[in-house]
Amino acid sequence: MKSRLCLLLGFVLFFIQYGSFGQSKRVCFTIDDLPVVGYGMLDQATQRKLTERLIGALKNNNIPAIGFVNESKLYGQDNLLLFQYQMLKSWVENGLELGNHSYSHFDYNNTSFADFSRDIIKGEAVTKKLQDDNGRSVKYFRHPYLHVGNTREKADSLDVFLAENGYTVAPVTIDNEEYIFAYAYHKAWLANDQQMMSKIAGDYITYMENMLRYYEIQSVRLFGQNISHILLLHANLLNADSLEALAGMFKKNGYEFIGLEQALKDELYQTPVTHFGDWGISWIDRWALSMGKKGSFFEDEPSTPAYIKELAGL
Repeated sequence: MKSRLCLLLGFVLFFIQYGSFGQSKRVCFTIDDLPVVGYGMLDQATQRKLTERLIGALKNNNIPAIGFVNESKLYGQDNLLLFQYQMLKSWVENGLELGNHSYSHFDYNNTSFADFSRDIIKGEAVTKKLQDDNGRSVKYFRHPYLHVGNTREKADSLDVFLAENGYTVAPVTIDNEEYIFAYAYHKAWLANDQQMMSKIAGDYITYMENMLRYYEIQSVRLFGQNISHILLLHANLLNADSLEALAGMFKKNGYEFIGLEQALKDELYQTPVTHFGDWGISWIDRWALSMGKKGSFFEDEPSTPAYIKELAGL
């Protein structure tokens, strides 16, 4: 049995490596929690530089990314913070798209539909104006924590609301624990520990490559082909410093960068989700659970190094 499994995995890896018999490999970069994930400790100048480096790396690599905005970050004591607004504006001015990530980043699993839906509308005001001023609309919504609703009824209610308000859900296929690496990296930065920062950044790219290969395999196991992937990232210091290397890793693995609209043209995104719970997980995992896959199907998911979790306080 073990030898048969090894042969199967070997075939899957070969299948992916050579473009699924002519199928191109594509990925969309999506970046959550704009304008910046600063952990409450980054000054204005540092936040601006962080944003500039993120946008610069995206432009250098011709990555048509979309950033998902929490508009609550734009305000201090009910007044619009000009520097936060300018950072958000710079995304649009550089040809990047913006989406709605809700105003307050509420957890839908623990929030009523009425409160959550009001928060979505509240979270589009500034973003919509920025998009409108540049000839675009706000088309996509990303669920905070990837919590779509822990029951079918709750998920369906939100889906109907989003559709009625002109939104398309932005799913994720390559989920990951990048946020844990990012917090560990931030703590090393605060301590001015350059050696630790370098180690974390290197291990982060290795981890993300392992996650990419894992979800490639899972996609082929589910569908017989590699989906046009949607990657989840956050607007943090780690990615500001590492996005060039991350882009290089995807290029090395044969990927081209596409926008969210193009990614969602992949017919596999029409696969229904019929299994719900408290989790915030990849859509590949949701589809697998909906198809009746059990624990053994997920057992090879890469893990975050113990020292990263320890440094992050987990």
